[in-house]
Amino acid sequence: MEKKTILKIFASNLRAERARKGYSQEFLSEKANITTEYLNRIEKEKYSPSLVVIVNLAHALDVDLNTLFPIGK
Repeated sequence: MEKKTILKIFASNLRAERARKGYSQEFLSEKANITTEYLNRIEKEKYSPSLVVIVNLAHALDVDLNTLFPIGK
């Protein structure tokens, strides 16, 4: 799978889950211990987050990693 495709899937799932929970970018970024600007750029597919950031986002959203990053699909 190409990097661009992976980022697109992750960003889309992240935005959808954040919206489903009713979280603002500010609220989620605070819970995940990242800046709002960084979260914004992840959601716009501008930045590729580290594994640590992906795990922190999943924990902040209280979802399984597979929800944000469906491996093998």
